[in-house]
Amino acid sequence: MTRPGKHSDKRPEGRPEEHPGDTARRARILVEALPYLRAFHGRTVVIKYGGAAMVDDDLKHQFAEDVVLLKYVGINPVVVHGGGPKISATMQRLGLEARFVDGVRVTDAATMEVVEMVLGGVVNKEIVNRIQRHGGNAVGLTGKDGNLIRARPMRGADGKPLELGQVGEVEAIDPLLLTHLDHARFIPVIAPIGVDATGLAYNINADLVAGAVAHAIQAEKLIVLTDVSGILDAAGELCSTLTRQQVDRMIAAGTLKGGMLPKVRACFDALDGGVAKAHIIDGRVPHALLLELFTDTGVGTEIITEAVAS
Repeated sequence: MTRPGKHSDKRPEGRPEEHPGDTARRARILVEALPYLRAFHGRTVVIKYGGAAMVDDDLKHQFAEDVVLLKYVGINPVVVHGGGPKISATMQRLGLEARFVDGVRVTDAATMEVVEMVLGGVVNKEIVNRIQRHGGNAVGLTGKDGNLIRARPMRGADGKPLELGQVGEVEAIDPLLLTHLDHARFIPVIAPIGVDATGLAYNINADLVAGAVAHAIQAEKLIVLTDVSGILDAAGELCSTLTRQQVDRMIAAGTLKGGMLPKVRACFDALDGGVAKAHIIDGRVPHALLLELFTDTGVGTEIITEAVAS
């Protein structure tokens, strides 16, 4: 009889016989991961989940596997997800027009109903279900649950609310519910819907919610999944590590712009809250989370404070 946890002589059906060199390579990978497993044990990692990793079926399965593995090795993942394309597709089916101003979805009352239905219902529960199918215990949340995300209308550079309907920004995060879920060994999965003091719901950029959550719970890391290899310099080369000062210079020079700006803002918010490092990684890479956390090279860009820079 084979003891639990030991391999029998029979290989799993369909798996080719491994060369001894492959076995040694796998062993080296595990050894390389050891210091990271030790360093991050018992720590919390906030993950912004979006892009191709939410669309491609293989990547969706691999993401769920990665999240469950993190929990089993003693790291506490908190997932914050987007879902803009699915909102737009649902609005089209319902005959509603999607309008954007500077890339921000104008969210009237009818659109907000769709946002809550799609993000808080369909997308959130799909992620929860997928994590649980891979052996994890996940709980789906929006900002309405336990007053998790207190919101206010999005404001412009002048501090005045923008005319975008129920588009919000994070005013405060109450981490109490997340703390209880962590102690109970659950994996929180958060839809970026906030609520104000009157109970009015707001649609909030998921990157910014992830940064605010990482700040509030003083996570060890914030990891943002994207559809690019990371932050690129003016020559189009990947920057593996950047300080906040270097990122500010890239923004001023126009090298860093568009959809990367809210991701960088989220990273800055996390760093302001005491998070040691924030990462913008390529979610198109299979098992990107594990590669970023447990290997020496990683798969994207890490942003650090000047105090940590060498």
